Amino acid sequence: MKKTIRRLNKSLLASSIALLLSSGVAAAKSEDMHQLYEDNCASCHGSDHGGYLAPALNAATLKGRSPTALRTIVMAGSFDTLMPPFYGKLSDDEIRGVIKHLQETPKQPNPAWTIDDIKKSIKVYVKDESTLPSKPNFQIDNFDNLIGVAARGKYGRGDGSKAVFINSTTHKVVGEVPTGTAAHIIDFNPANPRWAYVKTDTAEIFKVDLYSMKAVRSVKTGYNGPGMGVSRDGKYIMAGSFVPHNAVILDADTLEPLKTFELEGVDPDGKMVSSDSGMIIGTPYADIFAIALENAGQVWVVDLKDGFPVTKIEKVGRHLHDAFLTHGGKKLMIASYDDSIVAAIDLEKRQIIKKLDAGCVPHVGGGSAVKVDGRTLGFGTNFGDCDKTVVSVWDLDKMEVVKQIPVSGGTESPAAHANAPYVAVDIISKDRRARTVQLIDKKSLEVVRTLDVGGHAYFPEYSADGKFLYISAGYNGDEVVVYDSNTLQKVASVQMESPAGIFSRGRVKYMTRGLSPDEMEQSK
Repeated sequence: MKKTIRRLNKSLLASSIALLLSSGVAAAKSEDMHQLYEDNCASCHGSDHGGYLAPALNAATLKGRSPTALRTIVMAGSFDTLMPPFYGKLSDDEIRGVIKHLQETPKQPNPAWTIDDIKKSIKVYVKDESTLPSKPNFQIDNFDNLIGVAARGKYGRGDGSKAVFINSTTHKVVGEVPTGTAAHIIDFNPANPRWAYVKTDTAEIFKVDLYSMKAVRSVKTGYNGPGMGVSRDGKYIMAGSFVPHNAVILDADTLEPLKTFELEGVDPDGKMVSSDSGMIIGTPYADIFAIALENAGQVWVVDLKDGFPVTKIEKVGRHLHDAFLTHGGKKLMIASYDDSIVAAIDLEKRQIIKKLDAGCVPHVGGGSAVKVDGRTLGFGTNFGDCDKTVVSVWDLDKMEVVKQIPVSGGTESPAAHANAPYVAVDIISKDRRARTVQLIDKKSLEVVRTLDVGGHAYFPEYSADGKFLYISAGYNGDEVVVYDSNTLQKVASVQMESPAGIFSRGRVKYMTRGLSPDEMEQSK
């Protein structure tokens, strides 16, 4: 979940202050302020005040900003961000004090979070897992029909922050797992249907028993950072951080850390840099993880054997982030924001295949591909404000651009399914267009319908059978809206606070959203 990245526009400054103030605690003394920041807004803006999901908040970025203008934003809120109005919730003195602190605080050195810190952070909620039920304590015909939603909660923390699980045949909630801070990613164990893993914006990972809908363990892998993947055999998790610049491989059963990796390397311009963690992905093709080093422009392939050796693929692109798999998991398509390309990587040969034009600030989300007239077509969105907003379509067999489809604004996360006629893309503009999702016909490759979802519409996801399209309507909407994928009629609404990423357990089977298991095999 959300799905979400650093190129968010500056209007998200509003959400920064909202999260900082969410505790409602009176402005603390200056020596207490860092902890207040850490507890309330670092999950979005970085423990180093350097930015994360939302912009950096420090003396440099806020230099010259009017305290009065910032105070007005806090009081009134902003429709196009996660920030609600705080008028009446906080006193004027509290608002003034926090703004003053932010404008006086420089960006901080990157704090450490070592393998020992990770070990010490493990919490065990169920000591004897043999006491857990042997089958689900709710009715569901096929576990692939389970859908998880990362609910952020109104303030990015508190009772509304949880992983919500829904039976996509009945559209009823079957379980909720509190996460304390905003849930970001939900991944499922490919080898055992009872386990899921939820990662928060504050880099905690919860091991969730889906049969009882309980968290059995958790571990904190850093200060913030969304990257997480599960190996094809379900034995390992890899998690990455923005702060600090490292990644860790965990035992998926115990959440014990097995090895950490310092994310640094020579970028495409020849500079040695320390790097945020971008996407992390396991693949059905082999016992490996792939991880993107955002700032270094590299993709590392980690073999899951003794010592966890690394193969480094360099000069992939500038500012790497999201990626998806194709061709049975052998090929990786990864977005490079600053180069306006998507790079195709052969994970078997561990080399770059080709760099494809992808429009400005490309973002592929969880990825989508469809099989049309014998061609495997991949779809990529474009995050941010661009002169020309398009969805790029590539022939993934020939690795060439097929078309760039005009859409009504910036886009973030495409969704497709073999049994659904449309590729859905969420519009992330700063006006009423942000309420909409556009539907692209798979055959004509044209936008044929626009849905007005209500709140800020994002992170569409099809149910495992392709019959229903789930869309988060966060910000002012606070619901997940469900549509019939053929008629596009609204069939259900599921209420929750600020829903974000939506994750079908069917992803374990399909791997690339839009391709059936058979089509995945044909694309190898």
